[in-house]
Amino acid sequence: MTEQPSGVIHDIGYRKYDGPRLGRARVTRALFGHSLRGAYGLGRSGRAKVLPMLLLGIMCIPAFVIAVIANVASGVTTELVLPYSRYAMVTMPILAIFLAAQAPASLSRDLRFKTVPLYFSRPLERSDYVLAKYGALATAVFLLLLAPLLIMYIGALLAELPAWQETGDLLLALLGVVVFAVVFAGIGLVIASLTPRRGLGVAAIITVLALSFAAVSALQGIIRYEVDNVELAGWLGLLSPATLVNGFQIWVFDASSGSAVASPPGAAGGVVYVLVTFAVIGACWALLNLRYRKVAVS
Repeated sequence: MTEQPSGVIHDIGYRKYDGPRLGRARVTRALFGHSLRGAYGLGRSGRAKVLPMLLLGIMCIPAFVIAVIANVASGVTTELVLPYSRYAMVTMPILAIFLAAQAPASLSRDLRFKTVPLYFSRPLERSDYVLAKYGALATAVFLLLLAPLLIMYIGALLAELPAWQETGDLLLALLGVVVFAVVFAGIGLVIASLTPRRGLGVAAIITVLALSFAAVSALQGIIRYEVDNVELAGWLGLLSPATLVNGFQIWVFDASSGSAVASPPGAAGGVVYVLVTFAVIGACWALLNLRYRKVAVS
């Protein structure tokens, strides 16, 4: 009986890595940076850059117009025609389109092409993956809102509006923008994580963010002005992510409520808005972690 040939290990010249093992934190930061750049198409094809950059430009156009008006009317008016805190609500459709495009791009492709196991083959926990993706999209939304607010602020300073007042208003508005970014990014990612089909994710996010805002705002207006029930109109703001966060910043940061959106109904309503806002953020974090515990690694 002839002896079967045994396996042979060949040295083909690969060099061993003797450097430091950077671990989870470095991998998480790298994934965060990659996801943030991807939200604006950086490092990707030219076609991937068109929509996010176009939306960023559209977001800045109203701010530029407001800045020009402030300078043309310099000496006549002592404030901007639109408060910083109202900008996110006025540009809500653009914000919803940005999230609908980028949340599925961040998660759905990993699920569709089954690249998630590649991430988890590194020293990367599932919670690290969620943290990187959540943080990246929230930062992208924050930057989308930060740019026009800075344009308005620079325009206000050039128009010689009260600098301390404008600076204080801008800082309070930025705190509200942080809440907007965290809530909206969380909701967008939860929806996007439920399906590998990008088109379904886009449609679902548009429905939840844009259509719910339009429906709740219309219902609030009817109840507030036709039924004359301001308190009920205020409670209805809990039913839409946009009106929820707007109510949060109205009560916590004393932001302008505008004429079309009802404020939280009293102190009790303000507390409820704050609790529900943090509950939504916590629920999004928990649901994302739960979703990725169930993603197979093979």
